[in-house]
Amino acid sequence: MNENAVVDVFNLEKSYNEVLALTELSLQVSRGSRCVILGPNGAGKSTFLKLILGVLKPNSGSISVFGKTPGHLAIRKRTGAMLQISGIPTTLTVLEHLRLFRTYYHDPLPTEELLKMARLDGIERRSFGSLSGGQQQRLNFALALCGNPDLLILDEPSFSHDVEARIALWNEVDNFVGTDRTLILATHNLEEAERLGDRILIFHNGRVIADASAKKLRSVIGTTEISAQTSANVDEFRNDRQIKRIEHRDGQIRLFVSEPESTVAQLLRLDPHLTNLAVKPASLQDAYLHLLSPQSTSEIHSAND
Repeated sequence: MNENAVVDVFNLEKSYNEVLALTELSLQVSRGSRCVILGPNGAGKSTFLKLILGVLKPNSGSISVFGKTPGHLAIRKRTGAMLQISGIPTTLTVLEHLRLFRTYYHDPLPTEELLKMARLDGIERRSFGSLSGGQQQRLNFALALCGNPDLLILDEPSFSHDVEARIALWNEVDNFVGTDRTLILATHNLEEAERLGDRILIFHNGRVIADASAKKLRSVIGTTEISAQTSANVDEFRNDRQIKRIEHRDGQIRLFVSEPESTVAQLLRLDPHLTNLAVKPASLQDAYLHLLSPQSTSEIHSAND
């Protein structure tokens, strides 16, 4: 085992009756890393988090956290988790929840610090049930931080947040994790993934189909997107090896390339009268959709079989 690994998974498989949730999963999450998990609904993201926390047990394979079996008391003391469904009592106030959770840990963060970090000042005497969805999420975030954890696990943490609250949450996560703690975050928000993650795992049908930084994932389809309204023959670009992906519909062309200058020049030679020419960096969303396209996932699964 890698001594620097916080989470170590080997050949793990998990199913719900006849439904396979995770298969042939092997990976390590190193201390101090920020690992973001992306994927469509049902891809296995939440199942993976619950296996790390010991809420679920694998059908086969192995998983360890801080060198121990998930669910061990020593792990729970070093881990903070914010899941999509918390199940905490609705009648207790914000302050009562924080005071209760702090008793679970030997050296918890101060209550006032938790209120400030989660932006709960002014609503600390309101019951959980009277809070808005975003406020409830902020309390769940504060509860995840109570024990000053070495490993922070977040599942869709900004789902109910408005723009301002979402950015504030990202800043707090960023500041709290720093360079010493480990973050494992599952999300559908690609901006959140790029903002908080230095490593991105893309799950699909229970498998990891990509594992890289956002920058490397974007390079899968080229570092730059060129788009234009043009009458140019799209076939002129199909044999160009530096063009990673071509989209063409109703005269609108999108080219994802690694060397934009030569492609723009070629496009202008083919159609000097083109309109709406735009050149911009390729986005993580473009790479994500490409990797989840039927052709791409089929190639990945064939390679794994």
